[in-house]
Amino acid sequence: MAPAYVLSIDQGTTSTRALLFGKDGQPKAKDQLDLTQHYPQPGWVEHDPKEILDAVVKCCESAMSKAGASKDDVAAIGITNQRETTIVWDRTTGEPLYKAIVWLDLRTSETAAKLCGKGPKGKDKFRKKTGLPISTYFSAVKIKWLLDNVPEVRTAADEGRCMFGTVESWIIYNLTGGKDGGLHITDISNASRYMLMNLKTHSWDEEICKQLEIPVSTLPEIKSNSEVYGHVKGFGQLDGLPLSGALGDQHAALLGQGCLDKGASKNTYGTGCFMLMNTGSEAVSSHSGLLTTIGFKLGKDAPTTYALEGSVACAGRTVQWLRDNLGVIQDPAETEAMALSVEDCGGGALPPAFSGL
Repeated sequence: MAPAYVLSIDQGTTSTRALLFGKDGQPKAKDQLDLTQHYPQPGWVEHDPKEILDAVVKCCESAMSKAGASKDDVAAIGITNQRETTIVWDRTTGEPLYKAIVWLDLRTSETAAKLCGKGPKGKDKFRKKTGLPISTYFSAVKIKWLLDNVPEVRTAADEGRCMFGTVESWIIYNLTGGKDGGLHITDISNASRYMLMNLKTHSWDEEICKQLEIPVSTLPEIKSNSEVYGHVKGFGQLDGLPLSGALGDQHAALLGQGCLDKGASKNTYGTGCFMLMNTGSEAVSSHSGLLTTIGFKLGKDAPTTYALEGSVACAGRTVQWLRDNLGVIQDPAETEAMALSVEDCGGGALPPAFSGL
């Protein structure tokens, strides 16, 4: 009998989920685990790469068990993930060399400022090639910080042992064998968020890598969003399943919301809030501060769809702050009832500028 399910991994900023989708496109089973947030210093946000991997495997196995499904019932695995969050690990041991630096982490502010200060174009010096301004958000700045500030990472890079990647790279590497032949790859949507990928060539820009002193050899190979990358190796219940797709979370949302035509847009709310608009086959430059990025590329030889993006760093994270820091709610669901209990806000407003204005 043909497999009845597709297994989807959704690795987010605050939790990890796995969902089994049936042939009708509807979820049939799921599991979810919260992800520990580490705040070693003000403005710093880290995740444990091993906790991420462990949660991915547990959620996948649990979702399959809830549906009574074996690996023979699953056609393939797809991955979507928090973007820009950067992980570095050792090619020889497969072990992380540092905790994952999360996309909204601000430790790279000084690094970004120094990069902006070199040359006349300031923060836009790489925008023409990458579509992105110099910002603490993007993986390249986090990679540079790691190379400049963590001796173990610099040594590993000098010795050819260093591997950088975003979350999907870390998951795919481990699921396909880790240090025993695991694949070091990324998909084109996640690659477009490094501030190192040339939007025209879809490859790492050697000139930018040289300026940032990031060895191209430490970066993953760029693949499309839809192709069989490899197969799961060494994870019992998942063994042999093909890994056949990966997209950054907001690109996956653009596709999932059906924005297949030029001009179609979506706005989704999670940890942050993100608007993406499909611009078709053209990488459109914005005159209003939006980012030029990849939308999706659905196959090795498929055309590339581009997008414009606007973002607000803190949306759901603000609700978490109301619960965990301010202590005015116990459960996020309480916020709606509280908002409806008053006639208006009385002239007060809370800009969720936890990453700065």
